[in-house]
Amino acid sequence: MPFGDNFKNDSCWRSLQLCWSSFLHEFPPASAPLRPAHHNRPVFVSAAAAGLPAHRGAAALVGAACPLPMPASPPTASTHPGAAWIVILAGVAAALHVAKLPPALPVLQRELGISLVEAGFLLSLVQLGTMTLGVVAGLTADGIGLRRSMLIGLSLLSAAGLAGGWAQGVGTLLVLRGLEGLGFLMATVPAPSLVRRCVAPSRLTRMLGFWGAFMPVGTALALLAGPGVMAWLGWPGWWWLLALLSAAMVPWVARAVPPDPPHAPGQGAGAATEGWAARLAQTLGSGGPWLAALTFGAYSAQWLSVIGFLPSLYAQSGWSGALGAVLTALVAAVNMIGNVAAGRLLSRGVAPRRLLWCGFAAMALGTFLAFGAATADAPVSRYLGALLFSTVGGLIPGSLFALAPRLAPGERTVSTTVGWMMQWSAIGQFAGPPVVAWLAGRVGGWHATWWVTGACCVLGALLAWRIGRRLGR
Repeated sequence: MPFGDNFKNDSCWRSLQLCWSSFLHEFPPASAPLRPAHHNRPVFVSAAAAGLPAHRGAAALVGAACPLPMPASPPTASTHPGAAWIVILAGVAAALHVAKLPPALPVLQRELGISLVEAGFLLSLVQLGTMTLGVVAGLTADGIGLRRSMLIGLSLLSAAGLAGGWAQGVGTLLVLRGLEGLGFLMATVPAPSLVRRCVAPSRLTRMLGFWGAFMPVGTALALLAGPGVMAWLGWPGWWWLLALLSAAMVPWVARAVPPDPPHAPGQGAGAATEGWAARLAQTLGSGGPWLAALTFGAYSAQWLSVIGFLPSLYAQSGWSGALGAVLTALVAAVNMIGNVAAGRLLSRGVAPRRLLWCGFAAMALGTFLAFGAATADAPVSRYLGALLFSTVGGLIPGSLFALAPRLAPGERTVSTTVGWMMQWSAIGQFAGPPVVAWLAGRVGGWHATWWVTGACCVLGALLAWRIGRRLGR
């Protein structure tokens, strides 16, 4: 659709208004007449909703400008009404393992004699694993079964966390950190498909919006709780506590989430013989997964760059370390508002590309306010810019997770597509902060940070336009 089509009704300003209101109030289903997707575009519905084995059905979630018609609720949605929330909680538990390290680094450096370079490797190892194994984790989940993959991932996180509490040196921590990265992928990559298995079609986009908030919620909780727990139990106690949390999620997920079908593909003899190579070729040979992955990468590169350097900015403004930690945790936490709002706005019929455009526009403006020279002497304005960056920017991951089933080339490649998205997210997180730090060093300050984030926003907006065209066909 043209850029100016229905601008008054579907503009970014309207989407921003709806973003806030949607977080405060439950939206009723859209009453406007529903229309199907373009006849040339295959629409994948969930296998459970179609009466097929519910293994990894890709749901037709949203149209370009209005919701697609949803089939009747799958049997599992009424049998396991709370299972989707348990999957989301399991994702938060996994995210806590990733986010537990930053507040622990000063303690580890003091007690284990870890150098700054070694600390950097500990921080980046999970991202390095995701950069290289994201799509492999997706293929594995699609192959062995979604629930089984999550249970294995949670078990790995628990075992590595328990062992990490007894670590006496950085070498052991590095190995266990690698295992935690693998566990994180195995636990989180199949989660969107598990959510679709557990909820009624009418609530898919909303619940996937909640799922998109798992990482900011886990990050905020770790930043807030970590220092207090370590002051009480030490850093080993922090490791053991999170290990016990992920271990407790294993029987909970096993009991509540519908089991995988006897045969992992669950779609007949022909699909049962389809190998990993075929699914990988199908995923990477389609434009949809690439668009979603690159857009996620453009978002994540800026996200970690801003969140990672905010404490340094607060220190320069004369704010205490404890206050900086709380403020950074709040900036991370408000990201969930945009995540949740994205699912609800999509279910209301807001065009996906408009949500993505609004998210990238807010991130560009937010970083200009947070780091730009114009607000150098206005720390409150800088903080408000960071809040804008995170809150409205949350529309992007929420939208992408909700759209992944439609951008995947088929039902059996949804988890692989999500893995590909997470792989590029990790690439963005790995590359973004060093580029920002290099630029800040070259120009002598943080005021040029928004040049990098602005370039990412332009790229993201162009990719969003392509996503809109693809979904609108």
